[in-house]
Amino acid sequence: MAYKAMTKPYRTGTAAIFSLSPGWIRQLRKIGLGILAALAVVGSAGVAAAQGDRFEITSIKAVRPTLVDTVTALQQRDAARAKVAFAAYDSAWNGIEFYVNTRSKEMYDVLEHNYQSRIAKALDGANPDTAAVLADAQVMLAKYDELIGLVTKAAPLNPLYDDIARLRIVRAHLREVNPAMKAGDVAKARKSYEAFDTSWDSIEDLIKARSADNYVAVEKGMIEIEKALMAEKPDPAKVAALVNEVMAKYNASLAEVVKEARSRP
Repeated sequence: MAYKAMTKPYRTGTAAIFSLSPGWIRQLRKIGLGILAALAVVGSAGVAAAQGDRFEITSIKAVRPTLVDTVTALQQRDAARAKVAFAAYDSAWNGIEFYVNTRSKEMYDVLEHNYQSRIAKALDGANPDTAAVLADAQVMLAKYDELIGLVTKAAPLNPLYDDIARLRIVRAHLREVNPAMKAGDVAKARKSYEAFDTSWDSIEDLIKARSADNYVAVEKGMIEIEKALMAEKPDPAKVAALVNEVMAKYNASLAEVVKEARSRP
């Protein structure tokens, strides 16, 4: 590859030990992660089968701890930590909200447009009233538990909805990069991109199946994003442009899956 070797890697492990180009690093990582992903799928499938929970249920349940963390921080009157925890909820929620909106528009509106918007606005304030926010967060957690009960009792949706969720869950990490860069938190941007890069292998075939061109564009764009984030002081405008380009291609394939899911019973 024509890319220059890494001079200031921000990761540990293989990438930090060997001075390889981002393209080669991705190829080596893909081999290792492909093996790990296969093992993880087998393991998680066995656990899910033993517990009786399908992917929709486990995915929605996986978001709940971020709300618990928010409530705990508010109980301790730690508004800053509550804001971080609730931001994690917001990101994780983006991955599974399509399930919720499909299952119950009423529940979706209660969680998204009522409690989530109100809590986020309060925590963004200069001096949040932690007692008032705590009351909302506790009710929201109770409503979320109602959602879990609703989904658990419902019949499974068609499998394409699981593909939508998988794509959105992985995409959530990429969505965090630009806000982190805008806030000047380069470490967070790198960490979020690393999470996207690591989980990309689990869904890349879903992108490729809809458009080989989009798949190639995303792969190429990921190398460029990685290079941009390796800089000692990454250029936020450059990173934002690269992320937006990858997001556009990714979303185009996601839209195709959504269209297919909605066209089926």
